[in-house]
Amino acid sequence: MVSGGSRTVRSFCRVCPSVCGILVDIDDDRVVAVHGDRDNPFSRGYTCPKGRALPLIHHHPDRLERPMMRTDGRLTETTWDACLDDLGATLRAIIAEHGPAAVAVNFGTGIGMDATGYRIAEALHRAIGTPAKFSPLTIDGTAKVLVAELMGGSAGLTGRPDYENAELVILIGSNPVVSHGHTVGMPNPRGLLRDLAARAQLWVVDPRRTETARLATRHLAPRPGTDYAVLAYLVREIVREGADTRVPVQDLDVLAAAVEPFTRDHAASLADVDPSDLDDLLTAIGRAGHIAIDTGTGVTMSASANVTQWLSWALLILTGSMNTPGGEWFHPGYGYQLEMFELPIAPPEGKSKPGPRSRPDTRAFMREYPCATLPDEIEAGNIRALLNLGGSLLTGFPATDALRAALPKLEVLATTEILPTGTTALSTHVLPTKGQLERPDVTLWDFMSTRISAQHTPAAVAPIGERRSMWWVLAQIGARLGHDIADTSMTDEAMLATLNAGGRRSYDDLVATGWAEAERELPAAWMQRHVERLGGWRLAPQLLVDQLHDLRHPTGPVLVPRRQLRRVNAQLEYLGEQPEILLNPDDAAAAGVVDDRKLVVRTEYGEVTGIARLDPSVRSGVVSVPHAHVGANVNLLTSKDDLDPATGMTRYSGVPVSLHPA
Repeated sequence: MVSGGSRTVRSFCRVCPSVCGILVDIDDDRVVAVHGDRDNPFSRGYTCPKGRALPLIHHHPDRLERPMMRTDGRLTETTWDACLDDLGATLRAIIAEHGPAAVAVNFGTGIGMDATGYRIAEALHRAIGTPAKFSPLTIDGTAKVLVAELMGGSAGLTGRPDYENAELVILIGSNPVVSHGHTVGMPNPRGLLRDLAARAQLWVVDPRRTETARLATRHLAPRPGTDYAVLAYLVREIVREGADTRVPVQDLDVLAAAVEPFTRDHAASLADVDPSDLDDLLTAIGRAGHIAIDTGTGVTMSASANVTQWLSWALLILTGSMNTPGGEWFHPGYGYQLEMFELPIAPPEGKSKPGPRSRPDTRAFMREYPCATLPDEIEAGNIRALLNLGGSLLTGFPATDALRAALPKLEVLATTEILPTGTTALSTHVLPTKGQLERPDVTLWDFMSTRISAQHTPAAVAPIGERRSMWWVLAQIGARLGHDIADTSMTDEAMLATLNAGGRRSYDDLVATGWAEAERELPAAWMQRHVERLGGWRLAPQLLVDQLHDLRHPTGPVLVPRRQLRRVNAQLEYLGEQPEILLNPDDAAAAGVVDDRKLVVRTEYGEVTGIARLDPSVRSGVVSVPHAHVGANVNLLTSKDDLDPATGMTRYSGVPVSLHPA
């Protein structure tokens, strides 16, 4: 890193997994602007408002620069040694008296895009030996992982559309123009989808005519939580007409029996769509042959999440679209290299374990406790310390009111952050870590990329104040607990190189070029071998068949959460996005709600107040509340008890609501 003078540093954005290439303009130590890097082979000059706002984040007037520790009820600035010594001593005492399970670790968004920090956090979690781990997985991501495990035998299978060759793409509950995809990054989504719609069919299934739906060739607007009915009808018809028999499968007869009730009229009635639209979609599938499907949080946050994801995979399998050009391909990871070894095969019932002691009704999924169980674990005294690694708990976790009441009862709430939040205000220790422009980095979640690729960035600017690298902070905590996790005398770049040695290409080459890419094989031989070892795709996991039979739907208006282009995790409030609540004009008239006036949305769990925005593109019966607004957050409407029994996933979508003029 060069200090002083005017310069431009080539980097990549770590706001989301799309990791777009950026150019950072710097004058002395001030970040002046961020632009898209036209030479980046993956994003080709694209950036979004969140990426371009990095200078505002970096120079935020309230930025955290020095460690803070709670003394006599107040957070006051202190030295790193004093803060870490106090934190270490308190954690040692808790572990000595209550055992390591009394210490929980939350892998928040702030550490989720920090490659070195995340790996050292994993090492610290293992060293402590606590089962209490939390992450955004049980907030919005369990359905895809569960279905991969149950149907494909491995949670490591991450499918994504082959957009380059697709003739028909179906996006269900996904709005990548705003979100940039869910578990699959999508740089320049408008450009990609516009080009796709010009040469192929793009169907968007969403109760709102979203920014993505406006680019589609067709839009289908089912009632929230009923996407599965549309898919069940399609699967039923494909089975009856004759599925692709070249792909090895198991339990086709069980699947056929499960979807048999979903006739054209029954599916159309459940989803409240025109039956002719179902005819058109079925015809489009027949003409295209291979199809591609991607789902988003509109699916994964609903009660029907697992069933919808299951039936989308079943449709892909039965049309021969898995591991096929124009269909779905499976990312082996640039660093993971799944093609180099045999994936362990999970049993048909999956590998989830019992949940935490205070919630025996829940399951620990992927060795993580459901986020919704954190308040009960604190109240029961099972969790006495929480290492919160870059998580905005009060805007990210469900059941905000219950969590807000529980957090002050912790003996330790240590938070790593770059900006003050409601969570830092409740913390006992606040540990200011380097922002993304202050540290070197590589892409961490490379399997979320649209390509088999990796990127490297140097630090663009020197750290502000006394900020330290996340990995250094965690290694120092580990040392105070008696664990030798990492050599804290190493530089950031040296530690990054150590953790990324080996792989498809040397680390030095990656640093020299800034990016690297491996050739994609489609069909991929490693996937063919895996499915053969599995004995064929599991078409009808019993857990999912049972959930299909048990699904019920509320009457009246229901909640649908959404992301906004200029908001992320309670940050960027200065970019002007308001907590607008979208609803159909007919629903507004029935409730006496007026456009551009304050509106209260209530569930049986809580309420939020926002600005009513009457929008005829939202279907009747839908109330869309945005994420990430402090005081008007969709999380306030959720429950710590209304969870998916298989994964502990909180239900954010399809929840009954009532509307009240403020």
